[in-house]
Amino acid sequence: MRGRDKLIRQYNLHKEAGRIVEMASNHQGRWQELFGNDNPIYIEIGTGRGRFIATHAAQNPDINYVGIELEHELLGKVGKKAEELAVGKNLLLTPADAVRLTDFFSPGEVARIYLNFSDPWPKTRHAKRRLTYRDFLQSYRSVLQAGGAVHFKTDNRDLFQFSLNEFAEDDWKMSAITLDLHNSQWMEGNVMTEYEEKFSSQGMPIYRLEARPYPKRPEHPSE
Repeated sequence: MRGRDKLIRQYNLHKEAGRIVEMASNHQGRWQELFGNDNPIYIEIGTGRGRFIATHAAQNPDINYVGIELEHELLGKVGKKAEELAVGKNLLLTPADAVRLTDFFSPGEVARIYLNFSDPWPKTRHAKRRLTYRDFLQSYRSVLQAGGAVHFKTDNRDLFQFSLNEFAEDDWKMSAITLDLHNSQWMEGNVMTEYEEKFSSQGMPIYRLEARPYPKRPEHPSE
């Protein structure tokens, strides 16, 4: 219980400091006002403990980052990580469910979406919960600006195969595809998540891809 209380205190501390923003839907279309500039917005869905997004924010002060995490307590850890890395005002965190992504961002408001080591939901009946299921892809398509992309990493081969199929079926152009990120040309500049470091240290390959949506093909009524 003490551990949870500490996380809640951390959450409240970073909320009071303005790092954590609640009621994300109230800021739809207005995120750049919160950041105080018109820099591009990159979001990570599922921040974990925050190493990835905090490191990116520290390295790229001219990019605005929004971390979306369903578990409130984890955001306290992300806030602490940002504090440790002396991250400026270009990182905001919000407790939210990605199912409602289009309630949080207006069409074209986001330049990039990161999906890192998302829950694979291995049972077939739970496929709709996977963050690369087609319903989620349609939400990403809606909020991404022209030329915007999804960057996806996972250690789960089945989820990766599923994701390749979903992106293809929903008319996304895929690139930078690798079945072994840490032994590929795309390793340069890669920021590891905590999970990634753990899995790769065990010799597990990391799968990666980038995907950009093609314009949706018009549906022709059957004659």
